Amino acid sequence: MVRTRTKKLRGGSYGRGMKSGRGKGKRGGKGMAGLGKHRSVWLLKNDPNHFGVHGFTSHHPGIGDIPLTLNELSAKLDYFKQQGFATMEGKELRIDLTKAGFTKLLGSGTFREKSTIVVSKATEKALNKLSPLGITVETDGDSSAE
Repeated sequence: MVRTRTKKLRGGSYGRGMKSGRGKGKRGGKGMAGLGKHRSVWLLKNDPNHFGVHGFTSHHPGIGDIPLTLNELSAKLDYFKQQGFATMEGKELRIDLTKAGFTKLLGSGTFREKSTIVVSKATEKALNKLSPLGITVETDGDSSAE
């Protein structure tokens, strides 16, 4: 039986010498080594946007509003009553959305419960929908309609 070349070289270094197989030597380096030299074609094909600056990073991101629509308000009204964010004051319900963690009231949907809603901001659409129904919206400062 003839011994094949593969069998002959098992355990050896396949003609490269013993130092080539040390570390990451046989595969052209470790990690991103050689991207500007022997792996440049790979880089152009598989990661063409590797080098350079892309976009920007905002180191001071603004904290956006946490909105609540009228539909969500009517759906969560029982939950607000259980948690104490909606309380009866006299004959009228008072809903404090700022304590509930919401900062803006949006006008999509319907809400028909006779009440007073306390929130930081409210859109014009929400105010226009609620005022004919006798529902008052108390907002902070002059940023009531955005």
